[in-house]
Amino acid sequence: MVTSVTSFGRSGLYDWLIQRVGGVVMAAYTIFLTTYILSTPELTYEQWQSLYSQLWMRVFTLVTLLSFISHAWIGLWAVLTDYLTTRLLGSKATFLRIFAQIVLGAVAVTYLVWGIQVIWGIN
Repeated sequence: MVTSVTSFGRSGLYDWLIQRVGGVVMAAYTIFLTTYILSTPELTYEQWQSLYSQLWMRVFTLVTLLSFISHAWIGLWAVLTDYLTTRLLGSKATFLRIFAQIVLGAVAVTYLVWGIQVIWGIN
């Protein structure tokens, strides 16, 4: 049985579902922003600020950020667990895997906190 990065003892179905739902959210966000930019040829700072000052856009951006962070974390965990340690370095590279996961986890948390500060205008 393959264990899940998001829970101990369960299968990877939850990770798979989180990645798929997150992918749909990120695709919807990308399509929305692309459509908005293409439909507003003379986009000004005031229009951009007005878009991001609306609550629904801030929530949509936050959900997209959370989707991105969780999608990246699950993917990196899978790569580090499956490929880096077992296929390239063997079973004695547990320390390297854990160190890489801690560093990448710290980077993910930093980006999440920074993103929340940017989205909600927290100083």
